[in-house]
Amino acid sequence: MFPRVLWIAVTIIVLFCVHTYAQLVSLVCLGCLCEVSTGCNITIGCNNMVCGPFSITKYYWEDVGKPPPMGESSSDDDAFHKCVNDLYCAGYTVQAYMAKHSKDCNGDEVIDCDDYVRLHRLGSAGCNNSLSSDYENKYKLCLQTFERK
Repeated sequence: MFPRVLWIAVTIIVLFCVHTYAQLVSLVCLGCLCEVSTGCNITIGCNNMVCGPFSITKYYWEDVGKPPPMGESSSDDDAFHKCVNDLYCAGYTVQAYMAKHSKDCNGDEVIDCDDYVRLHRLGSAGCNNSLSSDYENKYKLCLQTFERK
């Protein structure tokens, strides 16, 4: 358990630079979105239609303007794969998606990480639906672990 907690903490620190873009999603929330998506595996690559540590689709990336990896062009044929497999660019993409689609998905009249996890996993049109119990339990455990610190 300790190595996992340490890895999440390191990821949160790395994502600090991303956090300066739009302080919409907290560092803890961003770290937990990464954790529940892939265990924040930065070497995961692509699996079917999702790529990178946040499991981002090409449509999700395109929806926020195709952010390029640092020092690259978004017109590069491989820009999508490079961005979503880069922790900084992927984190920026998630922040931009939340800034664009931010809404109260769970109906509690507060927009917070509980909504962002639904937006990230289910998309803007589907975020009113429930998460799978496994995904939601992983998310809640991560959030509880880091909100206590």
